[in-house]
Amino acid sequence: MQNAFYENFDSFYFIGIGGVSMSALARYLTYRGKKTAGSDVCVNRYVEELRKEGIAVSTCPEKESLADFDVVVYTDAIPENDLRLAEAKRLGKYIISRGQLLYEISRNFNNVIAVSGCHGKTTCTAMLAHIFFAAGKNFCAHIGGRDKKFSNMFCGGYDYFITEACEYKKNFLLLKPDIAVILNSRPDHLECYGSEENLKQCYKQFASSAPIKIALYGDVIDECLTFGFDRNANYSAKNIVGNGGLYSFTAYEGDSELGRAELSIYGKHNVLNALAAIAVARSAQIPFCKIKEGLKNFTGVERRFESIGEINGAECIADYAHHPDEIRATLRAANKLTDGRLFVVFQPHTYSRTRALFKHFVRVLSPINNLLIYRTYAAREYFDDGGSALTLSQKIKKSRYGDSERDILDFLSKAEAGDKILFLGAGDIYEIALRLIKSLSPNPSVRVRPKNQ
Repeated sequence: MQNAFYENFDSFYFIGIGGVSMSALARYLTYRGKKTAGSDVCVNRYVEELRKEGIAVSTCPEKESLADFDVVVYTDAIPENDLRLAEAKRLGKYIISRGQLLYEISRNFNNVIAVSGCHGKTTCTAMLAHIFFAAGKNFCAHIGGRDKKFSNMFCGGYDYFITEACEYKKNFLLLKPDIAVILNSRPDHLECYGSEENLKQCYKQFASSAPIKIALYGDVIDECLTFGFDRNANYSAKNIVGNGGLYSFTAYEGDSELGRAELSIYGKHNVLNALAAIAVARSAQIPFCKIKEGLKNFTGVERRFESIGEINGAECIADYAHHPDEIRATLRAANKLTDGRLFVVFQPHTYSRTRALFKHFVRVLSPINNLLIYRTYAAREYFDDGGSALTLSQKIKKSRYGDSERDILDFLSKAEAGDKILFLGAGDIYEIALRLIKSLSPNPSVRVRPKNQ
């Protein structure tokens, strides 16, 4: 354990505090007794949580001064010419990026567990939080989503720090974990890496920094602990049984049977996330009875196959899926649970991702009979016609393009009881879906919860 750098400062201001990781780090520093505040362009659930915890968040940052803060933290989503950032530089403030702050915080723990991969990070990290909680471990968990028990940050001790390791702009290379997990090395954020090969090399570099390496069997890393469906993996699953979209399996450590595990979240792909979590937990000497308990207690993360209400009697499910592989897994789970028709509203996340994976998006979305592709969530990017939602929609013959909430409502007007509606994407489609459901609900205060709760 290192002396934490933040002990030298009393106050922190976050530019873009409404981000899932930024808000989690602000909560952690508040837990450590620091004064924290920040700004964001809009109010979301994380901002609401911060305000309830007494952390000041402004949506009019131009009216504030940074003079009273020692450190200014910024997210990579903030442009270099941001006025807050310029003011911080002018005032000579200590300025640190979100990724660097995460690394500095991680140094204050005896053991760091970092979970990387194109998809599954949030689910696996949250699974680990529930397992370590069931085992009575002293730990903190930095989760890239809103876990239904822990939200996005759990603070409970300094033996272990469990965190997602985001590959965007190579931020995960800042971490120096004791256990490095690579769930998969599927291509994403290629605008940062240039090629799939460069991305894979960075995953290898990330793994090389850790004494214990855990990766999907047959993927990018050699000479490590492996997990997977293949019987040659160090941690594997046999006798996999699905029941209404929920799965149970017998977990194996090599040739030794550990026991039967039951998941309380939908989708066979989550068996792989569970195997990765089992591999980590066993490396931390956690008995399987506690692993089993933690997996059973984990009922999901917001925006991960979350039931959020109804439209015209059709159940609405929101999922963060924004990569073709994630979309494929979510569609597979939804189709198994749908007796009627499946309506899909998909919002692409960034022009660069859509352009880089265009053929993959076309391939996974084309079989959908009722599909609306909603305008791109640009995030940090400028318009690019070649990677736009409209261009993607024009390539998929059975799809419709939507540019407004009215377009979504018109598209869903034919949905009825027995059908299911999927809202997919990592942008603001979640908030849009909640708003539409609330506007149509005869009792807006009622919110349907997932069946597995």
